Amino acid sequence: MAKISPSILSADFSNLKEEIGKVEEGGADFIHLDVMDGIFVPNITFGPPVIKKIKAVTEVPFDVHLMIDRPERYIEDFIVAGADIITVHAESTTHLHRTIQYIKSYDKKVGVALNPSTSLESIEYVLEDIDMVLIMTVNPGFGGQSFIPAMKRKIQRLRKTIDDNNLDIKIEVDGGVKLDNAKEIIDLGVDILVVGSGIYGAEDVVQRTKMFKNI
Repeated sequence: MAKISPSILSADFSNLKEEIGKVEEGGADFIHLDVMDGIFVPNITFGPPVIKKIKAVTEVPFDVHLMIDRPERYIEDFIVAGADIITVHAESTTHLHRTIQYIKSYDKKVGVALNPSTSLESIEYVLEDIDMVLIMTVNPGFGGQSFIPAMKRKIQRLRKTIDDNNLDIKIEVDGGVKLDNAKEIIDLGVDILVVGSGIYGAEDVVQRTKMFKNI
């Protein structure tokens, strides 16, 4: 069964404690935190101070997705703030292997994210060092976009690579995940679904979270 990581990017920030409580009640496996800097992606969201504040209101693990330039500069800040999984983009850091090892030195799980146009070959030589690959199925920077169909092939290729090499790596997908395509995406071999507006756009967020969990 796939796990669900609701993205609070689509939540009501004026009442974030309650919004997180809703997905927690619905059975969310992670809370997905999209950190954007306005440089690597054309948007700005939040940083360690906000994460530290909301860490105090939930026990659900924090899945922190760093869409920022040179993330190695701030790894310690996000770990202190409460990150349980830290995902960096292969495109955002010059020395990817070094950044991965830096995160692992804090005994945290590490993921690597790939933009839609980035090939799987870019992470070929770090696969044995990571816990998760995040396939971006939209171009990062904004919520509410549509799933890019070509990413299905990318997910399938990654699944085959992981299975053929007996690697202990989870596949996470972020972008355009809705109730009507979630099962098809899971069937491609995905382990974790990031869902933003597909959950927080519902009138009953608790029930919608449960619906995703039951797929």
